[in-house]
Amino acid sequence: MTDCGCELEAEGDAQRTTLRVVLAINAAMFVVEIVAGVLASSTGLIADSLDMLADASVYAISLYAVGRAANIRRNAATASGVLQLALGFGVLIEAVRRFIGGGEPIGVAMMVMGCVALIANSFCLWLIAKHKGGDVNFRASYIFSANDVIANIGVIVSGLIVKLSGSQIPDLVIGILIASVVVRGGIKILGMAGSGEEAS
Repeated sequence: MTDCGCELEAEGDAQRTTLRVVLAINAAMFVVEIVAGVLASSTGLIADSLDMLADASVYAISLYAVGRAANIRRNAATASGVLQLALGFGVLIEAVRRFIGGGEPIGVAMMVMGCVALIANSFCLWLIAKHKGGDVNFRASYIFSANDVIANIGVIVSGLIVKLSGSQIPDLVIGILIASVVVRGGIKILGMAGSGEEAS
């Protein structure tokens, strides 16, 4: 009975459940943050919301790949990396646009939304950490969630500086940094997928 595949099936079910939860959280946070970012004229919040969208898309792709053949999982990871790169460059363009003609961000809104996003992403990171030893898609998901937590802390700190200084520069800086983290994550995942890296 030990070769019935029951353990692998149970693991796959657990992974799917985790991915559905983090997918729902990130999709909801994308909507909340993009609205808050536009209303608060915050590049940092808009960047973080697009990062949430990228993550939600990655989790959806990973959900599709769970339990499938290795080449499908690698292709899914490649798609995730390309998506991360595209959204990362999109955020950089938005940061430049706002630097040229954007309004002054609202520091309090940045701090509040940064705290909400930090709680959401910390919970996602905790869930995904249980599976981070899995295939390339789960290792990618763990990297994304860990980066999100760091980005959220950056949004909170820049919101505080914006409130105290009245300058939009900290908001633009954190927006560019978040975009850079997203791009770097995309490159790393593409490297993992291209090398055929799987669970050891």
